[in-house]
Amino acid sequence: MLTIFLSCVVLGAFIGFMAGLLGIGGGIIAVPVLLFLLPKVGVIPEHLTHVAIATSLAAIILTSLSSAKAHHSRGNVPWPLLKIMLPGFVLGALSAGFISSLFSAETLKQAFAIFVIIMAIKMVFPFKAPEVERQLPQPSYLFIAALVIAIIAALMGIGGGVLLVPFLCWCGVQMRHAIGFSSVTGFMIALFGSISYILAGWGAEGLPDYMLGYIYLPALVGIVCTSIFMAPVGAKAASVWPTPMLKKIFAVMLIFTGLKLALT
Repeated sequence: MLTIFLSCVVLGAFIGFMAGLLGIGGGIIAVPVLLFLLPKVGVIPEHLTHVAIATSLAAIILTSLSSAKAHHSRGNVPWPLLKIMLPGFVLGALSAGFISSLFSAETLKQAFAIFVIIMAIKMVFPFKAPEVERQLPQPSYLFIAALVIAIIAALMGIGGGVLLVPFLCWCGVQMRHAIGFSSVTGFMIALFGSISYILAGWGAEGLPDYMLGYIYLPALVGIVCTSIFMAPVGAKAASVWPTPMLKKIFAVMLIFTGLKLALT
């Protein structure tokens, strides 16, 4: 357990730094590493992907809360829109843990591998929705969009910004407001998604000690205790380092990671 905890301390530092440097979510890094580390503490294959995704999602709570506070202080959060979409985000995130229980760990791993490859391609060829004057869709459509985004995000162990920001920009929301809104909803998805994984994994047979539902607490603490401090360091480095080139290199690494997960 101590070895896993120390490994996750290092992992958290890397996640925080890369999040600040390249603007990527931590889940896309954390889940593949946790899939490698968790069997060493007795997480059996039947639960492995569920635990990796749940632990990654829980680690997002504090980092996304910090980001949400920063965007709120800058006036970047369109709170009236949150009132419309919040029920969808909460319901979707709360459903994800139970939905994940309907799939085998292998199926979830394959889905995550495909998701990683798609996100890597998106990093190399970023989609930028044009910021044009559009009316927001009807509340019912916004609810459905929030529900679907929250379910996908919580199933993959991410905050959902990679899905939500392009959608909001397509709806005519300014980029800075879309990013600020995404930081708040990322916190909501991580919080309620983690609750769903706790409930779905409560009493599951074959889990090791130090579990909270599907969340492995030593790994969670290890990741969080360094990631929140390294994100500002990465953000500072972004103003000096050649981030476009680094993003492409990192994307290639992600593609190989996704292929390895898919083929093993």
